[in-house]
Amino acid sequence: MSLGGLQTFSRMIRGRRLFTAGLQCCRCKLSCHVKRHYSLLPDDVKSLRALVNPEISRIRNIGIMAHIDAGKTTTTERMLYYAGYTRALGDVDDGDTVTDFMAQERERGITIQSAAVTFDWKSHRINLIDTPGHVDFTLEVERALRVLDGAVAVFDASAGVEAQTLTVWRQAEKHHIPCVCFLNKMDKPAANLSFCIESIRQKLKANPVLLQIPVGSGKNFTGVVDLLTSRKLMWKMKSMRDDGRVFEVKALDRSDDPDLLQVVSDARTALIEQVADLDDEFAELLLTDFSENFDAIPSNKLQEAVRRVTLARKGVPVLCGSSLRNKGVQPLLDAITAYLPAPNERHHDVVRWYKDDLCALAFKVLHDKQRGPLVFLRIYSGTLKPQTALHNINRNSTERMSRLLVPFADQHVEIPSMTAGNIALTVGLKQTVTGDTIVSSKASAAAAARRAQNDNEAGKRSRECASVILSGVEVPDPVFFCTIEPPSMSKQADLENVLNCLQREDPSLKVRVDPDSGQTILCGMGELHIEIIHDRIRREYGIETHLGPLQVAYRETILHEASASDTLDRTVGERRHVVTVELAVRPVDIASVGGSCELAFTEELEGQLSAEMKEAVENGVHSSFLQGPLLGYPLQGVSTLIQCVTIEPGTSPAMVSACVSRCMLKALRLAGGQVLEPVMSLEVTVGEDHLSSVLGDLAQRRGTVRDIQSRHDNKVLLATVPLAEMMGYSTVLRTLTSGNATFSLELDTYEAMNPQEQNTLLKRLSGLL
Repeated sequence: MSLGGLQTFSRMIRGRRLFTAGLQCCRCKLSCHVKRHYSLLPDDVKSLRALVNPEISRIRNIGIMAHIDAGKTTTTERMLYYAGYTRALGDVDDGDTVTDFMAQERERGITIQSAAVTFDWKSHRINLIDTPGHVDFTLEVERALRVLDGAVAVFDASAGVEAQTLTVWRQAEKHHIPCVCFLNKMDKPAANLSFCIESIRQKLKANPVLLQIPVGSGKNFTGVVDLLTSRKLMWKMKSMRDDGRVFEVKALDRSDDPDLLQVVSDARTALIEQVADLDDEFAELLLTDFSENFDAIPSNKLQEAVRRVTLARKGVPVLCGSSLRNKGVQPLLDAITAYLPAPNERHHDVVRWYKDDLCALAFKVLHDKQRGPLVFLRIYSGTLKPQTALHNINRNSTERMSRLLVPFADQHVEIPSMTAGNIALTVGLKQTVTGDTIVSSKASAAAAARRAQNDNEAGKRSRECASVILSGVEVPDPVFFCTIEPPSMSKQADLENVLNCLQREDPSLKVRVDPDSGQTILCGMGELHIEIIHDRIRREYGIETHLGPLQVAYRETILHEASASDTLDRTVGERRHVVTVELAVRPVDIASVGGSCELAFTEELEGQLSAEMKEAVENGVHSSFLQGPLLGYPLQGVSTLIQCVTIEPGTSPAMVSACVSRCMLKALRLAGGQVLEPVMSLEVTVGEDHLSSVLGDLAQRRGTVRDIQSRHDNKVLLATVPLAEMMGYSTVLRTLTSGNATFSLELDTYEAMNPQEQNTLLKRLSGLL
């Protein structure tokens, strides 16, 4: 950091012993400085077979999350190298990283699917999941965060909080996950610590707890000062081939730059005061034992307080470095073990009912040509062993797990057992899908249900069964769809099998058959998502498919309240089915229900209907929600009240569902229809000389500019624009700016389409245009 930068930041502030299995530590000189050298020779690469099952307090299940191109995969690569599990430093641009092993990932230089790796660091086991940064693959982030205990949010130090950073941060907050922030790319000329801290505070509404101050800026970034210990950690690279294993740890003294000493002093004082405000125990310690000199507080007491603040999610520790230049990654690993929670520090209500019995959640499925389906499990309680029968509560089925593996990207090692708190890879579970709860047997599930019932004797049976099932993974609705056709009818069955496998791997991919044309419809999260699926079908399964034009997945809603009634009287064989239904529908604020539809029964009806018939009514309503009256798109923002259901004895549930669906269609047609189109939040980073061209193009796409911000020498354009207008935008933007712009898209909301656009859409879909 330059002198001016130090002074600016100063003003803002005023407002070992390593794990021994192959990882060896050189002798350290304890004089005026300490040199630490993590000296693994190339042939000393650790084997996953040497992994031990540590006690649960020494396990860390973490995810790496960030905006695209912030440096997640590069950071992961450095972690594996310094921990001793790889021989060489991989590079995203060279396509040789451990976690980006798919052909598409290596060609494009992006992460497409999350990859799990397991390694040891200083007697701790770290189960790490590297997640994608592209919005099309947001499900990968969602299901990873569902089973993790902590996360590292990586930031580009020159950009701060970006569009997808907001998305992944919201996902982490939804699952109440403590985070550590890593300001990467501090070696960039435009890197700005103050800007990043302020963007975390303002955009993420988080409380950044700064633990390090960078030494030098841009190409002169050489290390950091640890504010807890007041020590400098310096990486003095002698050549471009220097791998960053060697770094010096030196206590600050009077010979150091006076401006740096002043900034560190101010920053440490601010850190102590901030932690005292957030942690009562630390504040009491300060006032009781160190009231005369706050700076005399021991570093271990400060570290313990920072950990409590992090676990309580009152603040987020902030560290900095440059993964590509091999600086600052080892302290980040130390911070992961020091501040992020162990599995036993995270409380899951359902798990306590199982006690020491096995309880695990399936959160990801991969297909291996030799082994078949590989299912990733997060083990919450009990022990997992191969060659055992496991019960799937969601499917009500029992399967035999043949093999148990430790995940390491696409290379896995078989092990004899896995204990609670870990992430395992299993072979042999052919029916299990993402979100299923796995237990040791039906008996253990029943025992857990009895414990839940005893704890809450007033609970109903349906509630007690649900209480022993872990909550699954929330899958977003697709926003694009297109037809997909095999090269010949002889390949149709093969294509259907492939699509079934891909859907099981990727729940955000939806496949349906058009009832009118009989064509297979592929529904996905974006252009890139569908493009990757198409490419995988060709490469991995050898089927050359043809994709139809990409279309937007619109939604429908209603305009007015409406009521309807219907009676179904049908005789099938000797059995007569008679049912009468009365219901009402009304529009609700789309934002208030998060895009979903609501269903309710009158209080009187709640007590009259049996569980079977109530489920039949719900099935009839929900099937109507999937197909609107205008164009057959799914409904959104519709509330349904079931007012009366009269059922003659002998009437089947299927007839009840059919009558409810017919009655719903009547009510929806009376209420009038409205098409809703997906509107995207767009962020474009562009040079000022190309800004007018980008704005002009955006106006032609029915875009609305929300803000134009300055970021160093660039402008950041924030806008909303209908998804239908964004087809091929990356190519157009590249042409307009000569390749000197980047953009990101995120689904913002669904908005009512204006009458002119709706009529045009209706005519086009009706074949009149």
